[in-house]
Amino acid sequence: MADFLPYIWGFRSVRCPFCGSEETRVIDTTPEAERRAVRRRRECPRCLRRFTTIERPLHLAPMVIKRDGRREPFDREKLLRGIQIACAKRPIPAEALERLVERIEARLQAMGRSEIPSRQIGDMVIAGLKELDEIAYIRYAIVYLGLSDLESIRREIDNLLQNRAREASPAPTEGS
Repeated sequence: MADFLPYIWGFRSVRCPFCGSEETRVIDTTPEAERRAVRRRRECPRCLRRFTTIERPLHLAPMVIKRDGRREPFDREKLLRGIQIACAKRPIPAEALERLVERIEARLQAMGRSEIPSRQIGDMVIAGLKELDEIAYIRYAIVYLGLSDLESIRREIDNLLQNRAREASPAPTEGS
């Protein structure tokens, strides 16, 4: 227990990823998006190299109920990887993907449930990608919605185009 106390009270620093020294120092602290995390720039006095850490509060992750009934813990990195695959070679900044994952994670935490169907998480991803990038949305939808033939993919693309046209057309004014 005595070895654990210094970590609670912050007497020990983060270990340097380059040389393993435990004597790193913080040289800059920046709140991240929506203040859900803190980015710290650190320097190791032993090897003089700098690195960045991101600190975010640990929340109890809900269990995700898969389509086949299996349960597994929510995995933020797995969610981010799936979104990154859909967004591969698209002009989308990494920060936008991080913000999408943070929004989804925040919504899951706000629900306060211990279990959540994977379908709900997928719906959040699909809605976020639809706003972010239509091509990434289609890529994700092909797998997530099970679009297994060209006709179903075309219907989804047609829906996107119709929605875009509705949003672009001016609203009718009174007297016209």
